[in-house]
Amino acid sequence: MKSLTGAILSCGGWVLSRSASDTGLVDILFEFERQSCLEIYSVLIAVGLELSQGAHIRFTELCQCTRMVRKDYSDEIVSIDLEVQTSPISEAPEDSHQPPH
Repeated sequence: MKSLTGAILSCGGWVLSRSASDTGLVDILFEFERQSCLEIYSVLIAVGLELSQGAHIRFTELCQCTRMVRKDYSDEIVSIDLEVQTSPISEAPEDSHQPPH
């Protein structure tokens, strides 16, 4: 999750809150200037998030509308409440650390 937070910040976004549950659900509330939507969308994919089909559609629509509308939206702020289900990192079996005979 550190890489996700860093990626959002590197695109000019602001992480407003983060929380995690015992079940591995992480909630991140962040904002960014609308003109940065393509960069934000790209870094979410680059850090390895698997977005739902609906999330892909909403991000695509936001990016296309931002690009097509001639009015300057540079000061408009987009707010995203992202829920990420994490899974534990599986550890290698102890046998794998032994050198071959």
